[in-house]
Amino acid sequence: MNVVVTGSVAFDYIMSFPGRFTDHILPDKLDSISLSFLVDEMRKVYGGCAPNIAYTLALLGERPRIMATAGADGLEYRRWLSENGVDTSLLRICKDCFTASFFVSTDLDQNQIASFYTGAMARARELSFCDLAEKPDMAIISPNDPEAMRKYARECRELGIPYIYDPSQQVARVDGDELTEGLTGAEILILNDYEYGILCKKTGLDERQILQRTSTIVVTLGDQGSRIVTQDQVHEVPVARPDAVLEPTGVGDAYRAGLIKGLACGYGWPVAGRIAALAAAYVIEHPGPQPKPYTIEEFTARYRENFGQALEL
Repeated sequence: MNVVVTGSVAFDYIMSFPGRFTDHILPDKLDSISLSFLVDEMRKVYGGCAPNIAYTLALLGERPRIMATAGADGLEYRRWLSENGVDTSLLRICKDCFTASFFVSTDLDQNQIASFYTGAMARARELSFCDLAEKPDMAIISPNDPEAMRKYARECRELGIPYIYDPSQQVARVDGDELTEGLTGAEILILNDYEYGILCKKTGLDERQILQRTSTIVVTLGDQGSRIVTQDQVHEVPVARPDAVLEPTGVGDAYRAGLIKGLACGYGWPVAGRIAALAAAYVIEHPGPQPKPYTIEEFTARYRENFGQALEL
């Protein structure tokens, strides 16, 4: 499948807090929060929603194209992505600024507190689907410069490009009208459970009303699996068993890649959701959003172990 992946390109600074954030939040002081967490560990790794999704898609046998922006310090990252099966021909390097950066702390319960520096991501609005020589079979609009996300959704509708609308972390930044505009006409709306609650609150739309604007809603539920809601059916998708639980950053991006791969192979929602769940499991076992490489044979064998069914990719 010809897939174009849009979203942030970033360096991730992943930190571990050896306690629980909730132990330090005072409910009667929420109007004046002042907290500082001393972390035990920090790692700098390749990240960003677009490369995370594209990297897992490449592991699953696709060759996705990234349409995104990185800074002058992103040249090595671009080379690394190319060496790992990602088409970077649409990745623009902006030589006068730095690549975006993601700073996240994770506690013992896998809760996270994060901040994001935009850097070159702010230039993503300068890119356009109208400039592509070949129209993709599918696009995913993942967290990015808000103006770019709005532009891409509009262009996909105008050009007849099926798209997945994935506002995720940006539900905290954009307003209800923008969220409504972005999801209207999308093939799939995907978020985690908390983000979905924020989207419903900001837009004033309930699930029935959202399904009048997009054909499928996918809500990830952490260790409770995921829920895929279509016009006439709800699919409850279980998790795949991780061998270890190390760090959740990028798990959702891998889920999205697995879902796209399942659809590319022509599978229905139950199987596509399980492929997504297994792709996500590989990431939570790894200290960073892009897991160590695995083969298609390893993936399908593990799928059988988890779900008791054969899988062809």
